[in-house]
Amino acid sequence: MKQILMNEKLTFRVVAIISVVVLGMVMLLSQKVLPRPETPPEFTKYLPGLNALVNGTCFILLLISFYFIKKKRIDIHKKINLLTFLLSAVFIVSYFLYHYLADETKYPVDHPLRGLYLFILASHIILAAIVMPLVLLSFYYGLKMDVRKHRKLTRFSFPIWLYVTLTGVIVYLMISPYYSFNQ
Repeated sequence: MKQILMNEKLTFRVVAIISVVVLGMVMLLSQKVLPRPETPPEFTKYLPGLNALVNGTCFILLLISFYFIKKKRIDIHKKINLLTFLLSAVFIVSYFLYHYLADETKYPVDHPLRGLYLFILASHIILAAIVMPLVLLSFYYGLKMDVRKHRKLTRFSFPIWLYVTLTGVIVYLMISPYYSFNQ
């Protein structure tokens, strides 16, 4: 029992550290204080599309994973979730890289959908920060086959993660006409 509690304490610490580091990186990148190349590399313009593609793929994979767990196909559910987790890691790296290299793109102030865009963007960002530790802990309990704790967490993490992946695509579709490299 003591070993289990020590493992859980360590897991909670690792999850907290990862979550704080990722959030800190997002905040640091938003301040544009890191030295950047004068001209972004050519591939930079493809990163937002890659991020939307990854988000959309994760959205679909999460739905497929949900289908398979309802069919009690734990083996397929696990594999799909691992793939989704890996794609989410690719997303984070790509997101960091884009926001390090590119200038911020702003939604036009006079656009009639600006309020809706800002609401979707704000909810996406806030929920993405909230869902990261929930997803990490859900994975921990799922891989340990601690079904009770896994289910308890995924009741929250699944719909939030689903929302974050969907709104990531919506945000991209709304902002993409305004990227400076599209002009």
